[in-house]
Amino acid sequence: MRDEILVATEKLLLKTGDESAVSIRAIADAVGVSPPSIYLHFADKDELIYAVCALQFRKLEVVFAETMAGADDPLEKLRRRGQAYVRWGVAHPEHYRILLMGKSQFSRDDFEAGLLPGMLCFQSLVANVQECMDIGVYATDDSFRVATILWAAVHGMTSLLISVPGFPTFHDPEALVDQMLDTLAQGLFSQSEAELPRRAP
Repeated sequence: MRDEILVATEKLLLKTGDESAVSIRAIADAVGVSPPSIYLHFADKDELIYAVCALQFRKLEVVFAETMAGADDPLEKLRRRGQAYVRWGVAHPEHYRILLMGKSQFSRDDFEAGLLPGMLCFQSLVANVQECMDIGVYATDDSFRVATILWAAVHGMTSLLISVPGFPTFHDPEALVDQMLDTLAQGLFSQSEAELPRRAP
C-alpha cells in the first residue's frame, strides 16, 4: 500500500506541477482507499510529498552512473555530472523546489548521519573531486569543501532555470553550464595544469 501511495502521489505531482494542488483526498481516490488510510503510512501530506521527492534523488544516482559510463577522465566526469544534475532538476522542477529550494527540515546531526536526500550523490561528487586532486589536475585541498563549492554553483544555475525559465533566452543552458564549470575549474587547477586551455564557449 505504501508503494501504491507513493506512485499515485508522484503521478499527481507530475500532472499538476504544483505541490499545493495535490491533496490527500486526491491521492486516496487515485489509490482507491479512504483518506484516513493514507495516514496509516505517512504522518501528514508533507512527509508523503517529501518521501516522493527523496525517491527522485535515488533515481538521480542511476542517471549519474549512466551519464558517466565510459568516462575515465575525472574532469570529464565532473562535466557530465554537472550537466546531468541541471537536466534532472529542470525536468523535475517541483521535486527540486521541495527538496532544495524550500525550508529544510534537517539538522546538522541528520547531515552527519547521512539522512539527507541526495547524500549518496554528494558523496560521489566528493570522490570525483578527490580523483581530480589525486591525479594532480586540481590543487590539493579539502575535497568536501571544493565539492560543496561546485555543487553550490550548479545548484544556483538549476534554481535560476527553474525559477526564471525564460532567462537567459539567448543562451543554451548546457553551454552555460559547461562554461561555468570550466571557469570554476580554472581556479581549481594545480600549478602544473594552470595553463590548460578553456573549452570554447
